[in-house]
Amino acid sequence: MEKHPSSFSFLLLLICLLWYPVKGFHARSFQRDQPEKCNIYDGSWVLDNTYPLYNASSCPFIGFNCQKDGRPDRQYLKYRWKPNGCQLPRFDGQDFLQRNRGKMIMFVGDSLSNNMWQSLICMLYTAVPTSKYTLTQKGRLSTFSLPEHDVSVMFLKDGFLVQLAFEKEGRILKLDKLNDDRMWKAADILIFNSYHWWMHRGKFQTWNYFQIGDKLYKDMDHLEAFKIALGTWVNWVKSNINSTTPKVFWQGVSAVHLDGREWNGTKGQDCSKQTTPVEGSTYPGGPHPGETAVKSVLANSKNINLLDITLLTQLRKDGHPGAYAGSKPSYKDCSHWCLAGVPDTWNELMYTSLLQS
Repeated sequence: MEKHPSSFSFLLLLICLLWYPVKGFHARSFQRDQPEKCNIYDGSWVLDNTYPLYNASSCPFIGFNCQKDGRPDRQYLKYRWKPNGCQLPRFDGQDFLQRNRGKMIMFVGDSLSNNMWQSLICMLYTAVPTSKYTLTQKGRLSTFSLPEHDVSVMFLKDGFLVQLAFEKEGRILKLDKLNDDRMWKAADILIFNSYHWWMHRGKFQTWNYFQIGDKLYKDMDHLEAFKIALGTWVNWVKSNINSTTPKVFWQGVSAVHLDGREWNGTKGQDCSKQTTPVEGSTYPGGPHPGETAVKSVLANSKNINLLDITLLTQLRKDGHPGAYAGSKPSYKDCSHWCLAGVPDTWNELMYTSLLQS
């Protein structure tokens, strides 16, 4: 029996319409699964005119807004992190909220944790701009909530994670005793960070002694002290966190740019007036000592997901506020990051990790 061309065309069209959504779903899944096949932390920065992911001026609660604070150039906003062997899925705020409905997400750490927290809450706010939100602060805890989506994102200021005690001998950092962990245990996703406060000396150092057990130390190598404290935290994770809940991340060491010789610049250069990243996937200054320390302590820790951000931050000498850190900066800020900017990539990497799991 001969088929009519019109009937055959209709049948073909119907098959295509039925097949297309399925095919599209699998293509999307494959694209999201793709980073499993490569190291998402080995890559370079590429220009992408679809960036930034949001306009910082549209987020009424954000700091680190370098454009608002007078930074004249804008190209630093246009870079996307490109792993060498795959594509990162673009951050989807509505998908993130749907996947994490009913959950509490907590950042614990210093001002670089705050940098990442502000980035995430702005990315989520931008995804659902008509949703009502609340932003509260109580002591060291700041909480951003989207009641309609039943999601809370918190920042708990805790620069050392271990106890800083005020005793008769002075201010003592107790390397083997963590701060109160009750709030940590209440969260579903935890992102910890600590490093920069440990490197302070002189007038910026906020302790007088280190303590391990009953023994006080007037001084010791600060990096070694950090490693001991990090080991204390790792032991807490092993004792308190099972393999799936809550999800625990360690926010890796973020680079500072205070010496131009590290990126083949000149002595005396810092992040000021830097407008482009270091090209390629290798930082001329070599590995960061903090990165090496973190990886050595976290080795074989199955329940900890390392956001290995050191290289990608080393390459972004252009991403800091510099002189554009507030209305009357008293120093050039070459440690924090402009928003929108580099911390958005940290959240994209965390999003990728959550998709994979």
